[in-house]
Amino acid sequence: MSAVDDLRSLILGGQYAPGDRLAEVELAEALGVSRTPVREALRRLAAEGLVELIANKGARVVEYPRDDLESIFELRARIEGLAARQAALAAAPEDADRLHAIAVELREHADRDDLDAVYRLNADFHQGLVRLGGSTLLAQQISMLIHSPVLLRTYGAFDKEAMDRSTGHHLEIAAAVRAGDPEWAEAVMRAHLFSARASLLGPRHQEGKR
Repeated sequence: MSAVDDLRSLILGGQYAPGDRLAEVELAEALGVSRTPVREALRRLAAEGLVELIANKGARVVEYPRDDLESIFELRARIEGLAARQAALAAAPEDADRLHAIAVELREHADRDDLDAVYRLNADFHQGLVRLGGSTLLAQQISMLIHSPVLLRTYGAFDKEAMDRSTGHHLEIAAAVRAGDPEWAEAVMRAHLFSARASLLGPRHQEGKR
């Protein structure tokens, strides 16, 4: 793997937490490379939104306030729930079969702990789902959300139980689309995203109700 892949894996795996400083010399030693590929890795990850480059201070792992993360998942649940509903109403049988095939492949790669493939196939699944609904506006919004660094960090936070639940949701959403059942598709999509939120953020406690 390259320095950028190695560093991305370290961040997503939790070895570097949100807000942690990323020193070039220490990273070069940890990755077994010179500082030049480390600089390039930091630039690449900054473009992906995982790293923040600060003038005269170096780099650090991007930190999102909890309220922002809550809002992202709430937004995704609303938008992608609607996309799943529309897909169930509009998908032809062959389209639903393709969606199911992606979900099956996603589970196979998840079982092998191949997070890069899981990330790619997850994007294919969600983008394919919204295309079936035929809304250009939804497609644009979801494309931005599913490629966000929040999604990358979510998969890094999954244990086996959470990953199994996530891949199971993909298969169930595909089944709902095959069945032409919009209520089922929307309900599972919302549950899918709220489950992912719990894996990343932990229990949700309202003030005064702990």
